[in-house]
Amino acid sequence: MSKKIEKPDAEWREQLTPEAYQVTRQAGTERPFTGKYHNFTATGTYSCICCGAPLFESDHKFDAGCGWPSFYQPGKNAAIDEHIDQTHGMTRTEVRCARCNAHLGHVFPDGPQPTGLRYCINSVALTFEDKE
Repeated sequence: MSKKIEKPDAEWREQLTPEAYQVTRQAGTERPFTGKYHNFTATGTYSCICCGAPLFESDHKFDAGCGWPSFYQPGKNAAIDEHIDQTHGMTRTEVRCARCNAHLGHVFPDGPQPTGLRYCINSVALTFEDKE
């Protein structure tokens, strides 16, 4: 993985849209069924909107019916960190970008095989590059 990226808050605010800033830098959540990658089916790689680190492959995406893009595993060599999140009166596993610490979403143990996991990720935290 590349060197960790740290920036002052003002630089993140300048780089990101208000919604992307709120989700990635303040651990927010976009409204379900509104993100640009929710019903998106192109083949390629999803990366972090903040730093460009590769995160997920379209081959691992599935329709979980939850309103957010869902993946059953990160991509090979993905820049993913997981942390316990005890906000909102529940315990969940938060998913963050390992390179820049951007909040991406959460992972749940109710996904399909082969992993049984559902990485529920905010569209606004992602960029997409078509496979060429």
